[in-house]
Amino acid sequence: MTTSRRHYHITTFGCQMNKADSERMAGILEDMGFEWSEDPNQADVILYNTCTIRDNAEQKVYSYLGRQAKRKHEQPDLTLIVAGCVAQQEGEALLRRVPELDLVMGPQHANRLQDLLQQVFDGNQVVATEPIHIIEDITKPRRDSKVTAWVNVIYGCNERCTYCVVPNVRGVEQSRTPEAIRAEMEELGRQGYKEVTLLGQNIDAYGRDLPGVTPEGRHQHTLTDLLYYVHDVPGVERIRFATSHPRYFTERLIRACAELPKVCEHFHIPFQSGDNEVLKRMARGYTHEKYRRIINTIREYMPDAAISADAIVGFPGETEEQFENTLKLVEDIGFDQLNTAAYSPRPGTPAAVWDNQLSEEVKSDRLQRLNHLVATIAAERSQRYMGRTEEVLVEDQNPKDKTQVMGRTRTNRLTFFTGDINELKGKLVKVRISEVRAFSLTGEPVEVREVVSV
Repeated sequence: MTTSRRHYHITTFGCQMNKADSERMAGILEDMGFEWSEDPNQADVILYNTCTIRDNAEQKVYSYLGRQAKRKHEQPDLTLIVAGCVAQQEGEALLRRVPELDLVMGPQHANRLQDLLQQVFDGNQVVATEPIHIIEDITKPRRDSKVTAWVNVIYGCNERCTYCVVPNVRGVEQSRTPEAIRAEMEELGRQGYKEVTLLGQNIDAYGRDLPGVTPEGRHQHTLTDLLYYVHDVPGVERIRFATSHPRYFTERLIRACAELPKVCEHFHIPFQSGDNEVLKRMARGYTHEKYRRIINTIREYMPDAAISADAIVGFPGETEEQFENTLKLVEDIGFDQLNTAAYSPRPGTPAAVWDNQLSEEVKSDRLQRLNHLVATIAAERSQRYMGRTEEVLVEDQNPKDKTQVMGRTRTNRLTFFTGDINELKGKLVKVRISEVRAFSLTGEPVEVREVVSV
């Protein structure tokens, strides 16, 4: 069967892991001869890469699907795919709900897209949600950026947080070998990528499942070891990593980040709640005191480091006093950025069936109060950049002002300044900051650092 001039469209919901999976699946489709279409209605293959962390993301998928399912009655050749976490969670139930679907595939199966599609083209309706050993990435992802790239280092998660559906849908932890990760980064360096973000659902768990122990009895492969191992990859100027779990965040890792010049001074460490009783019910495995110690240690080594995190309000049984402990933590630490969410019960998780659920009004009120505090603190944290000269990696044009380009500081603050994207894309520019806002900065370019790839 030929696929000449056939088009595909991918819509991605959710986290960075999903974005990385979508890039790999786009790479597979392009290898198969499909071309990208911006407009889903012009595409022959439509893939929704789904997220199940919150209920509204899931509902959105169903409304998108409904539209395309109608189209399929007029165009029976249309291929409809649901991938990602909703696919893993719902499995065959999705086919009952949307019988027009051709393929339902969990996140572990992203690298098998070609084989699975072949089965669809042979006339089968396919559900691929069984746990498998993840096949090493052999496909070149179709990356959305030419400057920054994601590199998966560990798939899955062994934690059992009571609110979270991720372990059910992404499977157990599977680390890639350091050699495979370095090879992918070297290829990115050759292609001109300047920044790599190492990704894992629980990245600090990296290497626990790989063989090898040091003479001191420590796992031979840890995230810290990996950072030392990949740090000198030619062409890559900046390294970031996410997402961290406070339970495994060590002083050794913090010291490595301070020592290694390419590792950016930005840490994303979710705390979820500032109350120990709530943390215990969430099965997070640490206290707010431990979380504070981690942040203090980071600031001892890197006083200017940016800290971002995730927090949940309205967890079942959360009292007003417990919520105020979260506000207190946010105020004491002074986050540069915080992703906030009202608790949303997810199918198959313990907390979803507890009978002490809070009302939507209470959840929404707490979320609003937290968001107000977050914006106030972020604005205060931004003040420190005023008048400073920051190194910005230029990623794109400012969509709202074509005379400006935009990029990020090492501490991950979005920064705008006047310049020509054709000259500056992928360049590291020293920018003197002249305007500060809660979540972004504006400045004047001082000098462009030419990066010579070896």
